[in-house]
Amino acid sequence: MKRMAAGLPSAVVGSIRVGPLVLALVMWTMVPATGSAQTPSPLQEWQYPGGISLYSLFMPEIPKWRTTLGLAEVVQPRYAGSHAYRLQSGPVIDVRYFDVAFASVGEGLGVNFLHGKHYRVGMALGYDLGRGLTNYYERPRGFGDIPPAPVVKLFGSYVISKGLPLILRADVRQFVGGADGAIGDLEVFMPLPGSSANLIMLAGPSITFADRLYQSKEFGISAAQSAASGFPQFNAYGSANAVGMGFSATWIFREHWLVNTEAAMDRLLGSGAVSPVTTSKLQETVAVSFSYRWESASK
Repeated sequence: MKRMAAGLPSAVVGSIRVGPLVLALVMWTMVPATGSAQTPSPLQEWQYPGGISLYSLFMPEIPKWRTTLGLAEVVQPRYAGSHAYRLQSGPVIDVRYFDVAFASVGEGLGVNFLHGKHYRVGMALGYDLGRGLTNYYERPRGFGDIPPAPVVKLFGSYVISKGLPLILRADVRQFVGGADGAIGDLEVFMPLPGSSANLIMLAGPSITFADRLYQSKEFGISAAQSAASGFPQFNAYGSANAVGMGFSATWIFREHWLVNTEAAMDRLLGSGAVSPVTTSKLQETVAVSFSYRWESASK
């Protein structure tokens, strides 16, 4: 098979109990499916880097450059807590230099300042599109928009072992303006049984936490907003923000081409669950992307 020549040696593959799944996963790590960042992220945070953590563990050499380009369609809530949905189109862009630096629509512009076979620790600069409610029919005017803003993210991931490719991941995101405040995630995900060299599936749960400032911007209603909207004043508080589950499936065909499908379901907690801004506690997202990936030699 042509892909094996660029992937793991057959001896290594044969020693891995999950066999074709791990081979495919380290060769074709999941691509970011959305064309924008949202508040909160429309997918689980782990779905943006996907199986990248497994790449370093199983590959004998990391390619100098890995590039993925494509297009994505995303169905997601109009804003955090909305019961209405919108369709959004965007690019898939993911460029990685060894296991050191990356530029990605999903992960932002970042660097792994600590990295090894089992772990990655790094920092990234992303961008949040904010929230627009001014001309939206679901709620009356007066809640206020949230402007776009940069987001600084610290993250780390750890893979248990080759025999048990369970990935533990954590991140903290600080908004510089816009939503303000900070939000973070604790996540666990792993390859699923039934995957093959041409169909790779990942899934796992997550829990998200947010501080009072972030919750106030997203779900709070100030005195001025209350007067403008007619809804009672609401003071949000910092707490667990949501619990959720994510699923990713990538179909590989014609060696370099990928079709990626991702789905996420979150249930809002704390202030987000009881805020007058919220019209649905359950938040679902589905993304489909079509991409082309290529790699350059490590030397």
